[in-house]
Amino acid sequence: MAVTRHTLKIFALLTGAAIAICACQPTEPRNPIVETGPQTLHQRILTLDTHVDIPLNYMTEVDPGFQTDAQVDLPKMLAGGLDAAFFIVYTPQTQYFVENPERTDYKTASIIAETRFRAIQKLLIEYPERTALCITAGEVREAVAAGKRAVLIGMENAFPLGPDLSKVDLWARRGVRYVGLTHFGHNQFGDSSNHKIQFGETESLHGGLSPLGRNLVRKLNDVGVMVDVSHAAKSTMMQATQLSRVPVIASHSGVMGVAKSPRNLDDEQLLAIKANGGVVQLVALGAYVKNLSPEQEAYKLTVREQMGVSDDLDLLRMDEDQKAIYTERLRPMYDLAPGASVSDFVDHIDYAVKVMGIDHVGIASDFDGGGGITGWEDASKTPAVTDELERRGYSESDITKIWGGNLLRVMEAVEAGRRK
Repeated sequence: MAVTRHTLKIFALLTGAAIAICACQPTEPRNPIVETGPQTLHQRILTLDTHVDIPLNYMTEVDPGFQTDAQVDLPKMLAGGLDAAFFIVYTPQTQYFVENPERTDYKTASIIAETRFRAIQKLLIEYPERTALCITAGEVREAVAAGKRAVLIGMENAFPLGPDLSKVDLWARRGVRYVGLTHFGHNQFGDSSNHKIQFGETESLHGGLSPLGRNLVRKLNDVGVMVDVSHAAKSTMMQATQLSRVPVIASHSGVMGVAKSPRNLDDEQLLAIKANGGVVQLVALGAYVKNLSPEQEAYKLTVREQMGVSDDLDLLRMDEDQKAIYTERLRPMYDLAPGASVSDFVDHIDYAVKVMGIDHVGIASDFDGGGGITGWEDASKTPAVTDELERRGYSESDITKIWGGNLLRVMEAVEAGRRK
């Protein structure tokens, strides 16, 4: 069913929001990058970005209905022909879980999650002629065909769900269509790819998924919400992928075969997601796209030696003044080699396609959460990625799959697999 204003009103009322719908904005034409002449390939296809972060002052101090300093706002999406995006309910994790995991106060995390959700909701309410909440693959296609920006919701870090699964149904009703099991730091559901050594975390807390995490995977399957394994430890990711009875996604990850990082996926993980029928959304965040050059590594080592930094734990122990000095001394390092570019990013796509096949690869920017590379600095520059894929010989059918077709296929499979 298409998302209508009536749907939005019900959606807002269910969560206790005031309704103030203004229909003064005209519907945007489909991908109007150029005003005359035949459409380019980028204009013809549906483009979907699976990871766009939003600040806590979104829809208060930052109004994405206008040009802003953010990497993604509605004018930039229009200019760059970015049709659809998952806007993220992200919650960071701090020592309040590690210090006493059995008695964690989840209130702070819940407040952060609510703030971001309400902001996304307000975006939909204030710009109903330019946006549409989409909770199915069909609704995404309908919204884009109508010239609207398709707004989807993802939850990065399941931590605010709390100590049981009682809130999963609520978030599913609100429109969340993927949940990332972990973020930086282990949580009640599983081990993270990046444990927080500054809080005394060891590399593994649960040995992968916790018993509660296993139940979360099953519950997400039941309610038709995609399981997201980005940020999860390899053990967590492999177990979740094996356990899920429907395809999983990695909403914003790189590949280890191109750039080494604990956050990136190795070939065994890529093949596991392929076997599961899932999709890996390659992330355009420089640190995960391209490793430092040998010259840059040597420069960094020299700075660390000068400052008495023997390992990463020493860095994490620095106070704010020391961190500022360290950052300033490192600044010349970035001039020693080019930063990650669109070409470097598409190297990850090439690699994943070679290992997994064209049906299991997608795209995520991680804009406003650290993402952005030379040539694709914000949503207005989105055609640069399509151009590079064309240059490398990908067909229109292939590019359509990479830019959203594969993710929508997974959404449909997860929708079909839910328990009625």
